[in-house]
Amino acid sequence: MVDVSESGSAVATSPIKVQRLHHMAYTTYDMAKTRHFYEDVVGMPLAQTWVEGTDAGPGGRHYVHCFFGLADGGAIAYFEHHGATEPENRPNSEGHIAFKLDGESQDALKERLEAEGYTPRVTDHGYCRSLYVTDPSGLNLEFTVDADDIEQIVAYQDRVAHDELKRWQSGDMTPNNSWRPADH
Repeated sequence: MVDVSESGSAVATSPIKVQRLHHMAYTTYDMAKTRHFYEDVVGMPLAQTWVEGTDAGPGGRHYVHCFFGLADGGAIAYFEHHGATEPENRPNSEGHIAFKLDGESQDALKERLEAEGYTPRVTDHGYCRSLYVTDPSGLNLEFTVDADDIEQIVAYQDRVAHDELKRWQSGDMTPNNSWRPADH
């Protein structure tokens, strides 16, 4: 089956279901510090290390690519390019990557982060409770625990998501998160 996109091009309408995060890649300028953070503090094991490189082309290119594993087989991966130095005024990432965990694990992670000198921030969104921290390479991370009634919340949002987006796009910015505690 084929449909027409907003730009007028033909688009296949067969359903696509992205199964899970395979990996998300980012750059580090200190793989030792990055490995310590993910493996020793967060508890994501170093699952793969690929040393790559070529002398072809101007200057060649040599790098190490490390993957830190998730229980579902996904990973967060980091590149460290040989000889690269961290740019001055490197901004933190504009977005973040979020990982799901249980409440006990979130509490333990918060303690570990604080013991390592990080200052995590916890926010109760109502549909989930999130712990935010920035890793040593400047990537913003979120470790989230779903609300006990997440299935009902997701079912509700599944029914209203398109209408709520249209409402927002029409200029109505009235908050719609009735699950969020008043103090957050």
